[in-house]
Amino acid sequence: AGGGTSIFDPVLCEIAYRWFCPPGGMVLDPFAGGSVRGIIASRLGRGYLGIELRAEQVAANEAQRDLAGDPAPRWVCGNSRDLARLAGDVEADLVFSCPPYWNLERYSDDPSDLSTMGVEAFFEAYAAIIAASIAQLREDRFAVWVVGDVRDEDGCFVNLPGRTVDAFEAAGARFYNDAILVTAVGSLPVRAGRQF
Repeated sequence: AGGGTSIFDPVLCEIAYRWFCPPGGMVLDPFAGGSVRGIIASRLGRGYLGIELRAEQVAANEAQRDLAGDPAPRWVCGNSRDLARLAGDVEADLVFSCPPYWNLERYSDDPSDLSTMGVEAFFEAYAAIIAASIAQLREDRFAVWVVGDVRDEDGCFVNLPGRTVDAFEAAGARFYNDAILVTAVGSLPVRAGRQF
C-alpha cells in the first residue's frame, strides 16, 4: 500500500459526472493521468478529452480503451499550458481533474512537469492551466477539481485548496460548493510518508 502513484477513485468520478455534467456532455481534463476518468466518462455516455504530459501514460491509457464505452475517450499527449492548441475545438460541459499536488508525487523528470517545480513556479503554471481550462468551459457549467493540501520542505501547508479557489476566481469562475471525501486510508500513505 502506498507504493507507486495514486489511482483515481472511479466512484467519485461517476458521482461528479452524474451530478455536474449533462448526459451526452463533454468532459475536459487538463491533468489526465491514468485511464479511470476517461473510461468512466465514456461508460456514462459523456465525451472525454484528457491532456497528459507523459507519452507512456497516454499509451497505457489507450491500451485500456477496450474498457470504455461510446463515445470513446481521447487522450492527447502534451503540456496543459498549451491547452488552447491541444483542446481548442472542445467546448466543455465539465472541466474535471485531479491535478498534481505540487511535490506530493513526482511523475517525471521533465522540467515542464508541474511536480518538478518550485512552489511559486508551480502555482504560476497551475493558475495558467486553470484559466485556459475555464476558457474552454461552456456558459452555466461546472468545474470539479479534486485537491488536498501538501506540505513544503519545512512541514507547513502550502494552501493548495485555497490557492486553487483563487486561481479559478481569477479566471472568472465562482466558488459554488466544496465537499470532503472521507476514505479509510485514501492517499494517507503517500501524504504521510515524508513527515514520518
